[in-house]
Order: sequence, then structure tokens, then C-alpha cells
Amino acid sequence: MVRLLISLFCVLAAWSGASVADDNNAAYLLSPGDKVLVSVWQEDTLRQETVVLPDGSITFPLAGRVDVAGLDVTAVAKKISTKLEPYLAQPNVSVVVTSTAGNMVYVQGKVIKPGPVPMAGPTAVLQALSMSGGMDKFADESAIKVIRGSGPTQKVMPVRYKDLISGRDMSTNFQLQAGDTLVVP
Repeated sequence: MVRLLISLFCVLAAWSGASVADDNNAAYLLSPGDKVLVSVWQEDTLRQETVVLPDGSITFPLAGRVDVAGLDVTAVAKKISTKLEPYLAQPNVSVVVTSTAGNMVYVQGKVIKPGPVPMAGPTAVLQALSMSGGMDKFADESAIKVIRGSGPTQKVMPVRYKDLISGRDMSTNFQLQAGDTLVVP
């Protein structure tokens, strides 16, 4: 219980930090599982809500398959608009995120509630641990790591939990990205 309260305190302290405030200005990047509503101005038949597929693409009438994972809505609108130009004069495309279901991180290992954790906003390691109910009493605090996949390669980032909860060094309270896995052995 004490460990959970300390974690919660550190999360609140980290949340008020400048690095989190800077991340709030970043555009939301689409992930597989997200839903978007795509529409073309004055083209009622070209309005469709679609889910970003596991391969990171969507399909839209006339435009066909469009890779959207890792892009913001402005970039997606431009991409679709370019693909529609052979069929429509100056298409004005609008893209709106209707669900961020793909904006998940995964917490596994010795936590109270392992599994997917939805990120409603910027989420750091301590926040994800708190949302997972905290670590159980057999967790190895010295071996926690974040696994971040980027294509076929993966990056392992060690977390110095004792430094985080003591407030000595917050540099390993990484801002998590959709698809990251937080492992608590």
C-alpha cells in the first residue's frame, strides 16, 4: 500500500513537470485500432468511418489503401487528398479521430492488474504502473524495462525504479508510446 501511495505521489509530481506539458502540444499520431471519420467537402458519398488496420492502413473510396499509422490527421488528410486528385478537382478532405482504441501500452509481469492500459493522454512509466494497480510484493524493482518496437527491431530501455520513487532521477520515467510494453519481472 505504501509503495502504491509513493508511486502515485511520484506520478503526480512527474505530471506537473515541464516535459509533460511540452508533450501536450504534440499532435496525436494514429495507431492500429484507432477509428477515424474521413469526409470530403461537398461529396456526401465520400464520408466513411474506418478503423486503422493492424498493418497501419485504412481503405477509402477512390483513394484505395492509405498508410496512416504514425501520422497526424492533417498528414492523413493531405495523403488522401493527393490520392483523390485524379477524380476530384481540389478535394477538401477532413479527418477526425473518433476513437483512440489503438492508443494502448501493455503492462506485464508482477503487477496487480497486468494487461493493456489505455492512454488518455501523455503517460509515463509510473503512471502506467499506477493504472495497473502497482507492483506485487514479489516484483523485481531493479529489472523493470520498457520494450519499444519500431518495425522489426526492438529497443529495451531499463527503468531505475528506486531513483524514480525517491525523486533522485526522473530520467527513466519514460513517456510511453502506443504499443510499448512495460515488463515488471
